[in-house]
Amino acid sequence: MNKRGIWVIIVLMSTAMIGLSVLQFIWINRQIKLGEQQFENKVFTTLGEIKLKLEEDAIQNLSIIGKNKGSLFANESDKIVSQIMKKKTGGVFKPLELNELKKIPYLINPETKLEEINNESLDEYLKKGLEAKGVQLNAEYGVFSKSSESFISVNGHYVVDIEGGSSEIGKKETRGLTNTKFSIDLFDEGESSPGSLKLFFPGYNSFLLSSVWILLLCSLLFTGLVMFCFGYVIYVVFRQKQVSEMKTDFINNMTHEFKTPIATISLASDSILSPTIIENKDKITRFANIIKQENRRMLAQVEKVLQMARIDKKEFELNISEVNMHDIIARAIENSNLKVSSRGGSIEARLNASQDLVQGDSNHIANMMNNLLDNAEKYSPEAPEIIVETKNAKNGFIVEITDHGVGMSKEAQKQIFEKFYRVHTGNRHDVKGFGLGLSYVKALISAHKGTISVNSELGKGSKFKLFFPHVWSDKS
Repeated sequence: MNKRGIWVIIVLMSTAMIGLSVLQFIWINRQIKLGEQQFENKVFTTLGEIKLKLEEDAIQNLSIIGKNKGSLFANESDKIVSQIMKKKTGGVFKPLELNELKKIPYLINPETKLEEINNESLDEYLKKGLEAKGVQLNAEYGVFSKSSESFISVNGHYVVDIEGGSSEIGKKETRGLTNTKFSIDLFDEGESSPGSLKLFFPGYNSFLLSSVWILLLCSLLFTGLVMFCFGYVIYVVFRQKQVSEMKTDFINNMTHEFKTPIATISLASDSILSPTIIENKDKITRFANIIKQENRRMLAQVEKVLQMARIDKKEFELNISEVNMHDIIARAIENSNLKVSSRGGSIEARLNASQDLVQGDSNHIANMMNNLLDNAEKYSPEAPEIIVETKNAKNGFIVEITDHGVGMSKEAQKQIFEKFYRVHTGNRHDVKGFGLGLSYVKALISAHKGTISVNSELGKGSKFKLFFPHVWSDKS
């Protein structure tokens, strides 16, 4: 699949994920709204029942029969006051006169009905009413007067006015009750209501969320899991695409590497079979040596590939012995110096380490040095200038190989130790190889319990730093 097809799939999957997330949000929001509506219906039904009970209590207290209190205020109040004043003797009232006198405040000031509400009865009505409807939340309640724009009682306690018209209960304590949506007018039959009963539930929002929190949590969990898997699959797809491209590049390079020796061997074989050559012993020897040399070249390439396969499968074993690092480095420099000098370059050795003995496999260490020097030479576009420096570190030995070649980008530095990866060199195609050298070095330095790092800048060259511990241990 090409890159465009992958991005199309990413866009489609992302759109589907966003759509599903939006649908889940809408569904959960509707569940919350439904729970909110059911809760409000229960509370307002309870408030309606309490309102009726309070009105019944008020009627019993006032001994008023009938519901048209407006006409009673207009006609009965004057009559009652007149009768009481005529019957008054010696400042003593008869029982009937006292009952009639009690009616006067209710007729003159309807707010008196609010003040006469029995807090104990109201508290009992609320608790039983909410419990009967299945509402288990703690509630705050208050009786609010419209004329004074303040609460007469809050949570079963009368509000006491102090000098200046304020009260002992501050605005912060009644803010929830003031702004609550759970409110019902009281004593409003046939006249404007003197006040209202208000309910406030401090845990109302938490209650609504608690009804859907399991669904919300599961939705977030599974959505996150799907998004993680989707992201991981996309990562794997791009990773596999990159590996596929590197393997294709490897096959092309391998074909190119084998094509030259095969052609040379074929030409040498044809030459030996030529009648003019077959009788010339010196020429036969020369062509035979060419065939042998090219055959060794092919075997070396095949061995390199097979060696990496064994390393991947952990089928290789290190032949650990005491190794003189300076001797190995000197031989590697000598081997590479022929190529470097032929291009007008040089290799400078700065062997400063006082302790150059480590425990390791001399053959693999030599291969590592050869690979790094070979890379330094190949990726130097002009006359290579290579510096090999050694130094001691705590419990170990450090080798630094520096070149002034093409360098690498930050992105390339993250991938150079991966198998088959080769640094792009623009339009230059003269840098040959399979992309196995640095992955081999990385695998073997790790097997020696050491480390490798690179510091590079485009156009300025690269520095590879290897650390070998003096003492090797097979413990991880």
